[in-house]
Amino acid sequence: MKKRGFLTVLLCILIAVVLPAAGSKETAMESQKVSITYSFWGTPDEGAAVQKVADQFNASQDRISVEIMAIPHDTYVTKLNTLATARNLPDCGIMSEAGVLQFAENGLLYDISNMYGAGESKPLDSLAFRYQGKPVAYSAANEILLLYYNKAMFDKAGIAYPPTDAKNAWTWDEFVQVSKLLTLDANGNNATSSAFNPNTIVQYGCMVENLTWQLEVWCLSNGSGFYTEDGSKVIINEAAATEALQKIADLHLVHHVAPISSGLTDDGVQRSLIAGTCAMTTNGAWNVGTSLASARSEGLNYGVAVLPYMKEKVTICTGGPNVVFSQTKHPKEAMEWVKWYMQEENSWSLIETGIWMPILEKWYTDESFTRKWVENPNFPPYDDYKKAVVDYARDYSRSTSWYYVNNTNDFNTLLGSVLGEVWTGKKSAKDAIGQSYPQLVSAFKGEL
Repeated sequence: MKKRGFLTVLLCILIAVVLPAAGSKETAMESQKVSITYSFWGTPDEGAAVQKVADQFNASQDRISVEIMAIPHDTYVTKLNTLATARNLPDCGIMSEAGVLQFAENGLLYDISNMYGAGESKPLDSLAFRYQGKPVAYSAANEILLLYYNKAMFDKAGIAYPPTDAKNAWTWDEFVQVSKLLTLDANGNNATSSAFNPNTIVQYGCMVENLTWQLEVWCLSNGSGFYTEDGSKVIINEAAATEALQKIADLHLVHHVAPISSGLTDDGVQRSLIAGTCAMTTNGAWNVGTSLASARSEGLNYGVAVLPYMKEKVTICTGGPNVVFSQTKHPKEAMEWVKWYMQEENSWSLIETGIWMPILEKWYTDESFTRKWVENPNFPPYDDYKKAVVDYARDYSRSTSWYYVNNTNDFNTLLGSVLGEVWTGKKSAKDAIGQSYPQLVSAFKGEL
């Protein structure tokens, strides 16, 4: 009896020891799983949608757990600043383009140079936000500027469509001349006719979007820019830059081929091409998905083409970036999630509708990937879109200045105000920029 009693006690002791040990092992495995937080602007519903993508990632491996921090768009930057001050930033998150280098300058972004390894398809170089020469973010989507046009208006005038191949891009003078032929007054006279009445225009030949950040492409095309290539100096006062801006204004003021535009609203395609008031307009590639696909289903026969050029053939790109914050204790895991999240497969609904363009090189260099992307009913014909968008983005795209210059939000806001009198003809671009140059430099330096 004593022996059986001893064994019973021993068995109870062993059970008591073994069971907690098994539980401890399970708990230890859970504790080894790294938890990271990804901030995202949007409504709770939008946050829930992103969380579903994160859940797919979480289910795909057992090392990382991602939670979404949804913050309203209007308070997003303020919230991040508050969290930064409290040293409580999320591990990673999305940011606006104009805010990336501000955070980098304040030491709040992690160097992601090693996020893509040797032999991997990397994002196009134009999509890298760089601070002191190192990438601190990549855009989650690629968006370039294009020329859109109304095919019916060209057909009626008997004019060949704009070039889709950048090698054959129109010069600026050719663009103006075609715009004149497509600008009609109430009596059907075009802008080349001596009988043309600029006070009764019923159809404009073109509209060049003058949202401030988009105007940079014309300064670059004319051999200048808003800033030097290294982002160290403001050069918008150069003769080539002010000449480019004046050419945009003169489309309305001198040639009468474009409507006046304040450059304050991002609905240029809707106000021009879709409204049927203009034969051509410049704007971003995202319009294929946000407005033009539905407009085509309602009868608009539109096409895509490359931008005309002044001296150099160029377009510019942009796209909201994902970042890893420097306060994270888990930079490797945060980079792994961001890299996974930015895979095209995880944003395919946005890509196939034409709102986003892919970021990885393989979609621009491998025909099988290109066809998977472009051959769908939401897009213009494959050959046109491939030349005017895919090849154009690969070979002629340059980074918009906020990829390498700080304080662009203040600079662009001030520049937009300065140019108001240029669009109305009260001042020349040369005078307006020259008079405001010291203030523009102060904005560039963050002194406003």
